[in-house]
Amino acid sequence: MSLPFLLEIGTEEIPDWMIPGALESLHLLFEKTGIPHETVSVDATPRRLVLRAEGLAERQADTEERILGPAKSAPAQAVAGFARKQGVRVEDLVTESTPKGQYHCFIKKVQGRWTKDILAEMLPGLILQIYFPKTMYWTGKGGPRFIRPIRWIVALLGDDVVPFEIAGVRSGALTSGHRRLGASEIAVTIADYEQRLRDHYVILSAAGRRNKISGELKGIRVKPDEALFETLVYITEYPTAITGKFDAEFLQLPEEVLVTVMRHHQKYFSVEDANGKLAPQFVAVMNIDSDPEGFVGSGNERVLRARFNDARFFWETDQKRKLSDRVADLAHVTFQAKLGSYLDKTRRMMALVGELGGDPDAVRAAELSKCDLTTELVKEFTELQGVVGGLYARVQGEPEPVWQAIYDHYRPESMEDSIPRSRTGQFLALADKMDTLRGCFRLGMIPTGSRDPLALRRAAQGVVKILVEGRLELPLLTLIGEDEQLKSFFEERVKFYFKDIRGFKYDEINAAVGATTGWNNLVDLEARLERIQSLRASPDFEPLAASFKRIRNILEQARFSGDGAIDTALLEPGPEQALFDEYKHITGQPIENVISRLRPKVDLFFDKILVNAPDARIRENRLTLLHTLLREFSTIADFSEIVTTS
Repeated sequence: MSLPFLLEIGTEEIPDWMIPGALESLHLLFEKTGIPHETVSVDATPRRLVLRAEGLAERQADTEERILGPAKSAPAQAVAGFARKQGVRVEDLVTESTPKGQYHCFIKKVQGRWTKDILAEMLPGLILQIYFPKTMYWTGKGGPRFIRPIRWIVALLGDDVVPFEIAGVRSGALTSGHRRLGASEIAVTIADYEQRLRDHYVILSAAGRRNKISGELKGIRVKPDEALFETLVYITEYPTAITGKFDAEFLQLPEEVLVTVMRHHQKYFSVEDANGKLAPQFVAVMNIDSDPEGFVGSGNERVLRARFNDARFFWETDQKRKLSDRVADLAHVTFQAKLGSYLDKTRRMMALVGELGGDPDAVRAAELSKCDLTTELVKEFTELQGVVGGLYARVQGEPEPVWQAIYDHYRPESMEDSIPRSRTGQFLALADKMDTLRGCFRLGMIPTGSRDPLALRRAAQGVVKILVEGRLELPLLTLIGEDEQLKSFFEERVKFYFKDIRGFKYDEINAAVGATTGWNNLVDLEARLERIQSLRASPDFEPLAASFKRIRNILEQARFSGDGAIDTALLEPGPEQALFDEYKHITGQPIENVISRLRPKVDLFFDKILVNAPDARIRENRLTLLHTLLREFSTIADFSEIVTTS
């Protein structure tokens, strides 16, 4: 009989940003149990993680276990002892051939267990293995750990409860509805589970909650914000959108400040007018069904008014001092205990911007870039660092390249974010990130595993993105310096960028990175990757790549250094001479133009010519020919890294 399975783990509210990862972990853990099933799906709200599966057998299939006994040549007493240990007669044993010879064997029939019993045994451990970045004790030290206290568990296989217990919470068929609108105990079956939740104001599906919010936003020009949307989906069980207003006089403040207050501090959507300008409205998403008296809406407006008043006060207070007057204050703001203050960092950045080729505007931007860390507005709204500095610099009369560079210099903050818009901003962002990376690696503060408290991976990824997308042909290895660990770290980030962000194949990346020109110039690396990608469509590419791999292996086995020139007098007429003539003809030409002509010459050479000739001089000359040919194209890529199907 095929049965459905339902598991619901009811908890106190789980942080929204942890939920998608927890669902992925729960799904993977269930798959690893090895219990056969047809389909599996996961859902979540802030108060529950849910897994549903279809097609589980009521009872697992019977199996056979082969137990190897003594050799066929063993004494009869030993064979009888083995049979007795298995609880069978000697006649019940069979003979089995093994690499070591003939052996007595007992085929033990293992009766399949009830699936409900298997689930009851493994579910407590599975639940407590769900990955969260942080977990807590809730029954006292030494007890089980989970992201939040577990309050109820629903575990059903068909119509039956799967019985188990975690920290005094017994599994059953009782769930809980919306904290304010629903009943605290609701009897469910697998068939009516989702509808029963809906009856008690819980929309189980994240897509369902998203659709409800989207429907209620129709006709309102909200500022697109996918990250905020995702947050709202996972902090509500029954979302309801309401609109509110604020005094238009606050629009005198920069839009960036107003949007940050609404988004980061209140989780409100900003609203735009018909011209795309910020309107004096917002959209809040409640976790209740309605606000008939308007209490929630007026409360939101009151709170937002207070936050905007704070922002205006900080803005006006900060304007009493110029950014340039705050530079000395950076001596009292610690960047990192062993790397000094932000004033120390500022001086290093100014020097590095100059080394990169930045003009006086770039150096000035570096000097002022961290000054907003001393302002009241950034202390209150830390998300605005950099942006506030740029806004203040603009108000205070700094040239456009300077204030724009300050505004942009934390970019890109993710792979989806854009790079700084100007060359000045790109130089400043590079200097900031490279200073942090070089300093931290020098002190041994290197990311390990998933731990990266200083976001060094993001900084390195930002450097790579700026160099490539900004078309900056700066020598990355020179910027890195002599630190081999930092060099290795950057090589990983370069490969990640081109594979996971740009979509090149891993062997194409290994080939391009392994070229004699390496990855010092990322603009050049990108161009070579595009060439390799286009070459791959040629029917001659993979066979030629396989030949380059063969050449590489021959040279490595021979421990050939590659010194010396080809002695044309030692070339054998025929395929060897033809390959040399072709090499001379194609030298300096793009591989795209010669690949179809070169391949048959290489194929014929390997088919007809013995590289390891008995005569040492001829052997050395043939190795030199192969090395010269390989070197000719190694400036583009190490083609031996290409994975071929043949």
